[in-house]
Parts: sequence; C-alpha cells; structure tokens
Amino acid sequence: MRRLGTYDVERNERAAIHRLVDSAGKHVFEVGCGEGRMTWLYAGSAASVFAFDPDDEVIATARARTPNALRSKVEFRVAGLLEVDLEPQRYDIGLFAWSI
Repeated sequence: MRRLGTYDVERNERAAIHRLVDSAGKHVFEVGCGEGRMTWLYAGSAASVFAFDPDDEVIATARARTPNALRSKVEFRVAGLLEVDLEPQRYDIGLFAWSI
C-alpha cells in the first residue's frame, strides 16, 4: 500500500506538466495514477482521462476525491499496465509519472 500525502508543495510538477504537455482538449491515459494527485494537475483541461493503478485502495481514494465537475470525464480503474487494453488511436497523451 502506498502512503497518501502531500507532495510538491512548491507546485513544480504542475508547472512542468503544463510546460511539457498541452492537455487541453486531449484524451489522456495515466499509468500508476495512485490517489489521483497528479491527475488533478491536468484533468480540468483534458477532454477525457483514463487513469489506472493496480492498488484498489488508492483507486477508491481517487474516486472519492474526484470533484463533481470532473466525474463525467475522468475514469479511474483498478488495473496494471499489462491488464489494460488501450484502444489504438483513442488517446493523444500517455502519462507515466512516478510509475517507473
């Protein structure tokens, strides 16, 4: 089980993600999303987000913390990378932050 908590108090991750990747209107998949901490850094501008992690406890936390405004476009699933069938040409961006 992962430790949930606060990371990146200086907000460097948010700045780096937005500097490197424009998620506006894009369909994104996120590998190893955990409790959704990084998901919330880009999900507001994305068209859709499919985020997954093999840890059912952190996925439950991510689902519970999903803001109402994002519930229709963010899907969290309990799964590992080898268990997910990503549809060809469905996604514009893949994020693997903190997963490797």
